[in-house]
Amino acid sequence: MSDVDQWLPGNWQTKVATQQPNYPDAAALAQATGALGGLPPLVTSFEILALKRLLSEAAEGKRFLLQGGDCAESFSECDSATISNRLKVLLQMSVVLIHGLKLPVVRLGRFAGQYAKPRSADLEERDGVTLPSYRGDIVNAPEFTAAARVPDPQRLLRGHAHSAMTINFVRALIDGGFADLHHPEYWELGWMQHSPLQDEYRRMVEAIGESVRFMETLAGEPLGSFSRVDFYTSHEALVLHYEAALTRQVPRQSGWFNLSTHFPWIGMRTAQLDGAHIEYCRGIRNPIGLKVGPSVTPDQLLPVIDALNPGNEPGRLTLIHRMGAAKIGSALLPLLNAVQREGRNVLWCADPMHGNTESTSNGFKTRRFENIRSELDQAFDIHAAAGTRLGGVHLELTGENVTECLGGARDLTEIDLGRAYKSTVDPRLNYEQSLELAMLIVRKRGPGR
Repeated sequence: MSDVDQWLPGNWQTKVATQQPNYPDAAALAQATGALGGLPPLVTSFEILALKRLLSEAAEGKRFLLQGGDCAESFSECDSATISNRLKVLLQMSVVLIHGLKLPVVRLGRFAGQYAKPRSADLEERDGVTLPSYRGDIVNAPEFTAAARVPDPQRLLRGHAHSAMTINFVRALIDGGFADLHHPEYWELGWMQHSPLQDEYRRMVEAIGESVRFMETLAGEPLGSFSRVDFYTSHEALVLHYEAALTRQVPRQSGWFNLSTHFPWIGMRTAQLDGAHIEYCRGIRNPIGLKVGPSVTPDQLLPVIDALNPGNEPGRLTLIHRMGAAKIGSALLPLLNAVQREGRNVLWCADPMHGNTESTSNGFKTRRFENIRSELDQAFDIHAAAGTRLGGVHLELTGENVTECLGGARDLTEIDLGRAYKSTVDPRLNYEQSLELAMLIVRKRGPGR
């Protein structure tokens, strides 16, 4: 019997678990996780296995992965406008990528569960007052008060409820024709009329509409597959009490599935080979993402790959490298060469956001669009030189008209950051910057390039 055959969702508690909330009341935590374990799942096993097949095709160059959404969702923004705008920007980006890359796109949202965030320190100090750090709405509240910062296990149940409302609304929109390729103009956000990119995007929309009409003319009937798209959810598998409580066995399938999301990923801070997060994720059948930073060596990475994917199963493991524009040139190639040499089946995905965070002179945490673009450009070039394939991107973005990242088509400056900076954690690309990045990917990666 293999180790995975003997695995149970609670085994992670035998390992060192980093980045976990320090709940003050063990009985309250047990009550909350018990209640959580009795709630309906948020996704299904057949959706999870379908995504795994699509990711294996992306690794073969038959598809391209677009993963994006908020750095951290908040309970207060679980509303129809925020959710639909987030969906719109991902749909618009996928239209650009499909049109330019001539490939189907796997759409993977960073939502319906992205309520927890790792922190660099357990405590935060302001004006001589020290309180627990804000770890996302599923743990505590962002207000800097003693009551708000106490980890509350009832928030695990609220996280499930808000995730359910989000994914239910996304499914209703898609099933209702929100993603209909006959009418991609419906996806436009109200302020797109001010974008310098609007003419180029509208030309793409018109070309896609003409293609759809041509195909239907040949077929002699409407093509139903153009009226909806597949959409999947993802979040960082950080708070292990939550993940384990929603890990289930299902009829007619072997093993265990994390039914809180289609695609959980492991962050850099929790990727220790002998740690609790690797122990948890190795036992579930979901496709898994693993963030890989510039300090990781081949000797460190290969054992983690083997722990998470001992059967070398296609579609099981996505390696999301996040190096930073200044470090990717030296850090990525040795990893690509080692993984390729050892014959490991992985999908390579670029996260050009997290390695490029900085603070401005006026106190804002931001990212420069030119560095995001540079890291992505270098990633494509390095993969091409290594004979490997960059099969996707992982982005923090929003459909809102925020000003959190510098640069882009409108050349946002430090002064602009104060105008509409809304993130409580990390800076996100706004709608316009997201669309611009999709167009840059096409120019870099499109057919004949």
